[in-house]
Amino acid sequence: MGQAAFKHITGTAAGTRTTSQVFECWQDLGAHSNKRSVRVFHLDQQLQILSMENSEKTEVVLLACGSFNPITNMHLRLFELAKDYMNGTGKYKVIKGIISPVGDAYKKKGLISAYHRVIMAELATKNSKWVEVDTWESLQKEWTETAKVLRHHQEKLEASICDPQQNSPVLEKPGRKRKWAEQKQDISEKKSLEQTKTKGVPKVKLLCGADFLESFGVPNLWKSEDITKILGDYGLICITRAGNDAQKFIYESDVLWKHQNNIHLVNEWITNDISSTKIRRALRRGQSIRYLVPDLVEEYIEKHNLYSSESEERNVGVVLAPLQRNTTEVKA
Repeated sequence: MGQAAFKHITGTAAGTRTTSQVFECWQDLGAHSNKRSVRVFHLDQQLQILSMENSEKTEVVLLACGSFNPITNMHLRLFELAKDYMNGTGKYKVIKGIISPVGDAYKKKGLISAYHRVIMAELATKNSKWVEVDTWESLQKEWTETAKVLRHHQEKLEASICDPQQNSPVLEKPGRKRKWAEQKQDISEKKSLEQTKTKGVPKVKLLCGADFLESFGVPNLWKSEDITKILGDYGLICITRAGNDAQKFIYESDVLWKHQNNIHLVNEWITNDISSTKIRRALRRGQSIRYLVPDLVEEYIEKHNLYSSESEERNVGVVLAPLQRNTTEVKA
């Protein structure tokens, strides 16, 4: 204890105090010190608990594949509903959302160019802090199975975490500086490996609506091994729509029933029946779509006159790419 504090307690600087008074002052100081120690201890405990909770949670990236023809407010709501649900379980932490528009080779009726669909998706997510658009699937010359798209994004995540070279300096000069740079690189590699072991790689999960889930039952639209891979290796987060009985559909499918623990059904209590099909129909009839799609998307559609009776006839009579491929393989 410093002299100033000692003088304050004993009163040697300004009048004398009795022994009992001095003892009481010591008790007060000790009590104050103990309270402060208890507060620090409780804070440490809370930080440790918070750290444990975060370390135990599995980080998740939500991936939505589809036509987005055009993207609607409902598409964006799927991400928010899924994020709230997954975070609310206490087991997961959603860190990113990815919109992956399908390529033109999908050959769906009324499907406009991927170029425009990607731009509209980017406009729709312009102000989002966590949902982004990925162009990889849309740029493929041939239609790409959803299972392969999931694998692509999972491998991309693993590469970004496990690659220690991303932050490594470019070594040009030999000698002592080079040796120090090599030591720093070794340290960064060790830290990267430790983080990979403790934190783990984020898991990609497929985000969809109930109609997507029910499409698993359409003959030759999906390969059975792809359904197994999607459900077994990645998992599904399905937002139920009004009029859909997803739970019953899972019960009636042996494959879905087998992987039901990896299918997360999210009830949409605020019903919203917006769909791209209805948006296109309204546009063909000259009706307003305001408040059904983001404002920037509406402006883009009007500017380029994207949807009309003519555009809806695109790919008419053409067999959908997955049906064509899977049917051919079955016959072979």
